[in-house]
Amino acid sequence: MSSPTPTETKSSRASLVAIVVALVIGALVALAGSQNGAMLGGIPLFALAVAASYGIQILAFIPAVILRTERFFDLTGSLTFLAISVALVLLTPLPDARSWILAVMVALWAVRLGSFLATRVHRAGSDGRFDEIKGSPVRFLQVWVIQGAWVSITAAAAWIAISTDAANRAPIGWLTVVGIVVWVLGMVIEIVADAQKSAFRADPKNKDEFIRTGLWSRSRHPNYFGEIVIWVGVFVTAAPVLTGWQWVAVLSPLFVILLLTRVSGIPLLEARAEKKWGDRADYIEYRDSTPALIPRLTRPTVRQAAA
Repeated sequence: MSSPTPTETKSSRASLVAIVVALVIGALVALAGSQNGAMLGGIPLFALAVAASYGIQILAFIPAVILRTERFFDLTGSLTFLAISVALVLLTPLPDARSWILAVMVALWAVRLGSFLATRVHRAGSDGRFDEIKGSPVRFLQVWVIQGAWVSITAAAAWIAISTDAANRAPIGWLTVVGIVVWVLGMVIEIVADAQKSAFRADPKNKDEFIRTGLWSRSRHPNYFGEIVIWVGVFVTAAPVLTGWQWVAVLSPLFVILLLTRVSGIPLLEARAEKKWGDRADYIEYRDSTPALIPRLTRPTVRQAAA
């Protein structure tokens, strides 16, 4: 067995640092969000939820690294959202209507996302994001731990509100209704956008082409816009019961926005698109006339060629 190269050693060290940072962030979010929260066995329920989200990923990592497979990575993340949201609403003493509404919001989103991603990976047979790292236990562990942080931060607003102590709950008001409407709007946009893209890719005539019809004629990433709107809706629904350090829940929509617009969402897909279609006039026209994220309400006008 050959010894690791300097590059591999450096990558492993960077992964260890990332793992520690992800764990520290989770601990801080758990500490802040547990203020005024319900307890189970003397431990805040929200803190238990955060710990469980990391624990589930680490447990799932064990068979994944042994089999060197990423096939159930996305499914594990989605099931974590679902399982912990359901567990929280069942374990919280006398959950109110808001708690049930938030649990249903997260659960429905998780079921839809999990089934969508699982189907996509099943069709592809593998996920190229993991090709270079699943042979390295430390680097592979890193993505699982980071997924624990992603689950915890993204679901923070819902989980904090669900597990809030009964004395700090608030009645359903207009802000909650606004949050529900926003969430429904986001779900509809994301589902329609994903369905349109799946249908587009399923047509052999569209092989190696880019989608520019339906919602994709109004935004280059309407599915990501829908995703952001979903978590804004969750936060608005949860907001009436947040107090003090519980406002760490605002990280939920902010994290989703940052992740999709600056880290692993739009930047990666835009780079791939530029590499594949960047020299095509029709793609340049589409890129320059269509917003990257927020859909335009009217269809873009086709530029007239210069006389």
